Amino acid sequence: MALQSSSSLHPTTNKFHVCLPAMAGVATRVAQLVNLKHPSTLRIRQRHSLQQAFQAHSRRSLSLPPKDARAGVAFALDISFVEAPLVKKELAAEQIYSLVLDISSNPSLMKGHTAAGQYVQLRVPGTDAKPAYISIASPPRTATSGSLEFLIKYVEGSTAGYLCNLKKGDKVEVSPVGGSGFPIDRLYPAEDFPTVLIFATGTGISPVRSLIEAGFDAIKRSDVRLYYGTRSLRWMAYQEKFKEWEASGIRVIPVLSQSDGDWEGEAGYVQAAFQKEKGITDPLRTGAILAGQREMMEDVTSHLLAEGVLKEKIIKNF
Repeated sequence: MALQSSSSLHPTTNKFHVCLPAMAGVATRVAQLVNLKHPSTLRIRQRHSLQQAFQAHSRRSLSLPPKDARAGVAFALDISFVEAPLVKKELAAEQIYSLVLDISSNPSLMKGHTAAGQYVQLRVPGTDAKPAYISIASPPRTATSGSLEFLIKYVEGSTAGYLCNLKKGDKVEVSPVGGSGFPIDRLYPAEDFPTVLIFATGTGISPVRSLIEAGFDAIKRSDVRLYYGTRSLRWMAYQEKFKEWEASGIRVIPVLSQSDGDWEGEAGYVQAAFQKEKGITDPLRTGAILAGQREMMEDVTSHLLAEGVLKEKIIKNF
């Protein structure tokens, strides 16, 4: 799942450092002009204004990616990439590829994937495309055995497109693992949260697959549903895994937004398919896991909150 491309990784850090004395001088001058009748209030305001200016300048000078894209990830300046060869590439669905990288020569990467829902930055050597944030599709135990798997949609001219055009043996540059993953501990003990509703769209299924195969005691819960939405079955990855997921205690509900006349399953969007089903009988004992399109996640979150599900029990991986 491509989260978001980072911004430029070649900022001029000297500008950032040179600016600090100048900003300190401004703060000193402000302090000299301050009316001292209310020193504590004014110091707070001064500090807040300086902090805002400092943060704004930092973002401009360092060319950092948006806040949500860098959550749990070191700033671009601190990231060191390592090379990993592509050992397997398969067409997982229409314009969507499954890529497996060999990371056995990098112990830190092997140890870095500790939770389902984490991600890395990937870039292709010899291209000028910015690194892309990609969710890891394989469970953490796969990393300890020396590989990482990704589900990537082809987009021409982007890092995702370059990745999908690679051949076996080609090298990919990989950043350290980032993010904390899904905070699945919020839905434990399993018997206290018998209902878990999972919503995924497109390549958002990749971190969900990692979670399912890592395990979250679905078999111990009475009602675990996965609403998985794509345009059509041709765009739906991992169909070969559905029986395995069902056996682990998860009811898989495919939802097609552009279904044809032969489709007898759910049609439309995952949030609409969920609303057609039985309501939430015990919202305080219900959890939800969301991954994929932002609009879908916002709509589903609003509906779950209206049903009485606690906000902290609606979890995402970033």
